[in-house]
Amino acid sequence: MAQRVGAGVAITGSGSSVPERYLDNEALSRVVDTSDEWIASRTGIRQRRLADAAGSLRAIATQAAQNALDMAGVAASEIDLIVLATSTPDDLFGSASQIQHDLGATQATAFDLTAACSGFVFGLVTAAQFIQNGVYRKALIIGADVLSRWVDWSDRRTCVLFGDGAGAVVMEASERDRLLGFELRSDGTLNHCLNLAYQGQDRELVDGVAIAQGTFQPITMNGQEVYRFAVKRVPEVIEKALFRAELTVDQIDWLVMHQANQRILDAVAERLGIPSEKVISNMASYGNTSAASIPLALDEAVRRGDIKPDDIIATAGFGAGLTWGAAVFRWGAS
Repeated sequence: MAQRVGAGVAITGSGSSVPERYLDNEALSRVVDTSDEWIASRTGIRQRRLADAAGSLRAIATQAAQNALDMAGVAASEIDLIVLATSTPDDLFGSASQIQHDLGATQATAFDLTAACSGFVFGLVTAAQFIQNGVYRKALIIGADVLSRWVDWSDRRTCVLFGDGAGAVVMEASERDRLLGFELRSDGTLNHCLNLAYQGQDRELVDGVAIAQGTFQPITMNGQEVYRFAVKRVPEVIEKALFRAELTVDQIDWLVMHQANQRILDAVAERLGIPSEKVISNMASYGNTSAASIPLALDEAVRRGDIKPDDIIATAGFGAGLTWGAAVFRWGAS
């Protein structure tokens, strides 16, 4: 791959954080007509973490970011950019600036990015452009979601899937570019397959003038359509990212995909010819944490010692929009 003009990037630290409270399948079976066997056999999920009423996206995202900074040995005051990938901010105007304040990252520009379960990959690529162009040198990319706020707990098709969590990475300028290739895609014609939609209702303000006020409705999903979309499009986008990186599938050390469903992970790995021992999966413990799922799984694998410096990571996200994307990078500083 041709060397880009400007600095390269390296991912030098990771961190994660989840709420303490958890809901396992057995407990969930007392809420809706389901069972541990039914959920686990269809999704691979055994439990999920849930924020309580006092919990916030801000808190878990800040903790995940601080853990990533600590691993990278970077002070918050050194960070130039914070990209928060989330669909569930505490404040609809955005939560990135709150996290910037909590971290003490006084020099950082901070903004929210929404691409649902693809958000972390989109955020990673977005932050890289600022560094590669020489505008910034150090960035925090955070993926965090509290989807339990927007789940219909009477709908067993969706309530068994989602959990809350946050993950983050530190990205720094590097002489050698460790982001080897990427591909991002969107298809709005499939938007109806997965929604967390606003629904308004007219209310008369004064004579002849009405306003629409309402709120967002619980998550709805066509699971079969999302499955078919993912097992077709995700292998393609990973292959395109590998092509841009001038790498082959057998050179991948680890596949770290969005943790949506174990069947999807297995199907994508099989289509690509990636052995199961190279596939990182932690959805049994956390469920689908949307934008948090990739950095959360990545951080756990790094802290276990499975992912080591110079390992080649292929990562892919897919979800509402519909959006999907993949990035290939070497772990650690050059």
